[in-house]
Amino acid sequence: MNKAPAPQPALARPLDFSFSSNRIAAAGMVGAVLLGRAVRGDWWQALGVGGAAFSAWAIARELDPDCAQTANAALPVAAAAALIGGPGNPLAAFAALSGLRLIAGTTGEDATPVDHQGLLVQSALAAATGNRSAALLASAAPLLTPGSHSWLPALGVLMPRLWRDHAAAGLTTVPAALLGLGAVALTPAFTAPEPVSSPCDRAPRTVKAQEVQRARQAAVVSLVLGLGGGGVRGLVPLAAAVVTVGLRRVRQGAVKP
Repeated sequence: MNKAPAPQPALARPLDFSFSSNRIAAAGMVGAVLLGRAVRGDWWQALGVGGAAFSAWAIARELDPDCAQTANAALPVAAAAALIGGPGNPLAAFAALSGLRLIAGTTGEDATPVDHQGLLVQSALAAATGNRSAALLASAAPLLTPGSHSWLPALGVLMPRLWRDHAAAGLTTVPAALLGLGAVALTPAFTAPEPVSSPCDRAPRTVKAQEVQRARQAAVVSLVLGLGGGGVRGLVPLAAAVVTVGLRRVRQGAVKP
């Protein structure tokens, strides 16, 4: 008897270096780390700068699958904000990335039990480190995705706060806050309907435009909650991605006067 192939995880999307945009992302991350070491004077913070830059690129690829240029632009924007204000909590960016990847459906796979467990862990870690808005994004993703419905990740939001980013005070939050406000201001253009033609990674179909639009709407809600509830430095990659995608849509006249 032939066994059905095991379902593939919906969250796994490794870099494919046959694409120039992926090579740019890897090179940009390394460059951001080296620049972070030179500017911040600390390897730990340098890794945070590189992580923020790469996360912004990866999030933009989920929010704008047809246009790699927006992701390439988001990378230096996030790196600059992290260099000026210091890198935020990377757990928030990872939770946001996973949530948006599932909502946008770019892999073409429904979430597996392992994916749900991963979202639970990411949501709990984001909540424990004070990034409740990112935790909500990761935990709500299966509830916004009909083929991946599960309440399990929502339990992560119940995790109490166990760590506080004491560096996120005063002027260190200004670059992140300004970037977040700029991203929210672009909401009309950013969330306007747009056709999508990119193929899914592991399904014989294109990415669904309505799912990408839903992911963009979820990204804006997460940013608004982050700006209002603190932890905004951890959302710099998300804000950078929204800004670059939003500006592209403004230039293309997504919202007519």
